[in-house]
Amino acid sequence: MSTDPAPRPHATAEEVEEARHDRKLANVLYHDWEAGSYDDKWSISYDERCITYAADRFRHAAGPGGWPYGRALELGCGTGFFLLNLMQAGVAERGSVTDLSPGMVQAALRNAEKLGLDVDGRVADAERIPYEDGTFDLVVGHAVLHHIPDVERALREVLRVLKPDGRFVFAGEPTKIGDFYARRLGALTWRAATTVTKLPALAGWRRPQEELDESSRAAALEALVDVHVFDPADLERTARRAGAADARVVTEEFTAAMLGWPVRTFEAAVPPGKLGMGWAMFAYRSWQRLSWLDEHVLSRVVPRGWFYNAIVTGTRTP
Repeated sequence: MSTDPAPRPHATAEEVEEARHDRKLANVLYHDWEAGSYDDKWSISYDERCITYAADRFRHAAGPGGWPYGRALELGCGTGFFLLNLMQAGVAERGSVTDLSPGMVQAALRNAEKLGLDVDGRVADAERIPYEDGTFDLVVGHAVLHHIPDVERALREVLRVLKPDGRFVFAGEPTKIGDFYARRLGALTWRAATTVTKLPALAGWRRPQEELDESSRAAALEALVDVHVFDPADLERTARRAGAADARVVTEEFTAAMLGWPVRTFEAAVPPGKLGMGWAMFAYRSWQRLSWLDEHVLSRVVPRGWFYNAIVTGTRTP
């Protein structure tokens, strides 16, 4: 049972304003706010779909060898999506989760308990990881580095808590160009969806104004928690400066991201459950097809910096 602080309730407008001057506070407020609905918002599951997704991301960066790792740490765990699915895929045997948000640590531990996985958790700052040197065989994270003010310091901490020859893999990090087009596509979709659903004939497709206002406050916080976007070559250099051996960055999702961001934004703009399973399967299968196109065709001709997601990996020297 965790004895860490309880998650905070939804942020007020005053707290959002205060968070503009404190990125770590913004991260706590936003992720505590989102903890209860995060899995639904991002279509996160702990079944074959997301097990395969997590394992494929890991394999894409680290290669197929070296499994299983004994003890793994997830940094900025959120609800546990990356580590718990990697454990189910056989990548790691035991796990620890950390996050700056108490609400997210609690959500991750609940998910681990439901899945019967051997996982403990702590509320922790990624720039000061509360574990001894050489504790872990593997450190992972998904969409976390871009929230951390000092990425190089965090990677130094990652290497400190890794055993010699231990590996880290951080996936889901936005590239500079990818973030540019994703945010603009999302903003255009939100504006179009909230405008069209004002028409009387489409009133049933409009979320209550109170929920839209809450989403706007959450979006204001979300804009504050995203500290960085990355150039793949710069991220590799940062990992090397931190002391990583064999540091490399791979990228993924080009056309898939151009579909994914408008789809996710549209889903957030309409009442939950309105779109149904048919829409969910259309969105997922379309994303799969475009991901295949990105990986097998476009990755050969499109510069890696144009893809949305970066994955960085490296090892601690012996």
